[in-house]
Amino acid sequence: MRKMLLFIVVSAVFLTACGAQSDSAETDDRTQIAVTTTFLYDMVSVLEEDVDYFNIELIIPAGEDPHVYQPKASDLRKINESDFILYQGLNFEGRMIDLLETGIPVADDLDTSSLETMEEEGSAEVDPHFWFNIDLYKEAMTNVFNILTEMNPDGEKAYQDNLDAYFKELDELDDYVSERIAEVPRESRILITPHDAFGYMAASYDIDVHAPQGFSTDSEVSNNQIQNTAALIAERDINAIFLESTTNPDRMKRLQEIVASEGVEVEIISGENQTLLSDSLAPRGEPGDTYISMYKHNIDLIVDNLK
Repeated sequence: MRKMLLFIVVSAVFLTACGAQSDSAETDDRTQIAVTTTFLYDMVSVLEEDVDYFNIELIIPAGEDPHVYQPKASDLRKINESDFILYQGLNFEGRMIDLLETGIPVADDLDTSSLETMEEEGSAEVDPHFWFNIDLYKEAMTNVFNILTEMNPDGEKAYQDNLDAYFKELDELDDYVSERIAEVPRESRILITPHDAFGYMAASYDIDVHAPQGFSTDSEVSNNQIQNTAALIAERDINAIFLESTTNPDRMKRLQEIVASEGVEVEIISGENQTLLSDSLAPRGEPGDTYISMYKHNIDLIVDNLK
């Protein structure tokens, strides 16, 4: 197993140093948290159920790509008006790192023993998509639990009860994924996606994952990478390739065209609720708007089209 550092960081941004709050914030007596990603928003929401101590502000909206997200003035207000910020790091919020790290201490980091890296533009880089390893997601949840408990000691029992119940749900999710993957013959477990977001899933469930782009959507895609992926599709007679909700579909269309020029047909899985969720959960009210429903959505889509 390849290894690399993974961390979730918490930053204290105290109101006395940040200027006045907005009118809406002034009417809410709860402690203000700003979180960068939908995954972190979901973690805090799960732990906060029936506690309601924090007011949670999401910076990067659902459906946006954190790799390339450009912060807006409204995001700066959320940061400045918050008592503290949770952000992932690992360069996942690639264009926001300077904004998030300036004057913000790192509070915690996670065990590095199960974390993956890959070659990215000539150097070894951490793969930030840890949430596709359920055990790592549990570690991240525990980290957030510790942070919330420190900020709200009176809520510790409720947070612990919520964490224990959620871990049981995650164990059930792991069983569900394993059972569904087993429906696909081993030789057919080849997942072609636009960017390499599913490496942790591949390692956990014995799937081959290939993508013309690295794990950052901000990296370049060479003609050679496209051609190599197309050759693999033709050689292995792969009948389906997948779009992601936060990536440009043109890359998969180009792959399809190159494969067709070799006399091989491959279907692009697309349409409403037919894209993989990789870098963001779905918008609220849509399939995949929580971590567990996102994982089931992805696995069902993959299995139903590969088996």
